[in-house]
Amino acid sequence: MKQIIFSLIAALALTGSVWASPEKGLEIAKESVKRDNGFQDQSSEMEMILKNSQGQTSTRFMRSKTLETGTDGDKLLIVFDQPRDVKGTAFLTFTHNEGPDDQWLYLPALKRVKRISSSNKSGPFMGSEFAYEDLTSNEVEKYKDYNYIGDEACGDTTCYVIERVPVDKNSGYTKQVVWVDQEHYRSMKVDYYDRKGSLLKTLTFKKYKQYVGKYWRADEMFMENHQSGKSTVLNFKNYELQAGLSDKDFNRNALKRIR
Repeated sequence: MKQIIFSLIAALALTGSVWASPEKGLEIAKESVKRDNGFQDQSSEMEMILKNSQGQTSTRFMRSKTLETGTDGDKLLIVFDQPRDVKGTAFLTFTHNEGPDDQWLYLPALKRVKRISSSNKSGPFMGSEFAYEDLTSNEVEKYKDYNYIGDEACGDTTCYVIERVPVDKNSGYTKQVVWVDQEHYRSMKVDYYDRKGSLLKTLTFKKYKQYVGKYWRADEMFMENHQSGKSTVLNFKNYELQAGLSDKDFNRNALKRIR
């Protein structure tokens, strides 16, 4: 009888069922968001490196600004500077705690601002392996069924592993598995599962640095698509937090005039 019981426990442990805890999963998610509250605003320079399945690469350079609203999700603005064929392209996101996010893309060649519909937010952002829905702030309310499934070594630290399910019915993902380091509650890795439940891609955060004595930012984000063999690297530099940005810096009607 003991052998049967031990075999059952071992089988359940492999699926995470023994240790799964929705309460602890939600607690970890809330603490992760709490640790980053109060940064006010930030700006940075970005380098995007696209790699296709044959290993060929192309590089783009952008600028980004983020504004913390305090009562809703963050606002994000990305402006492309190089190369010439994407120069002047601007992307604006208003993340919301609840309901669909508002997203707009200004394309200089068309000289118009295009609204990204909810049904298209699972599509690729500017040919990268990041989807439009990936470019939003990490709000607890954007997900449901948080589930702590165990601890795992990640790099030189130990992480909580939690599973979460997007609330948005138009999401391209059925679930995400997130590795959160136990000391600072930073996201270290995210696995994204497609609408068929298969592993689609993995986002890895690297080279974290601390700013204004509290807030951690990754200098590198690496998104690998396991199904297509493509990848995208985002390199960040010249972070500046609490620079005094305001709502007027995130004006949808001014996207055409941004330089």
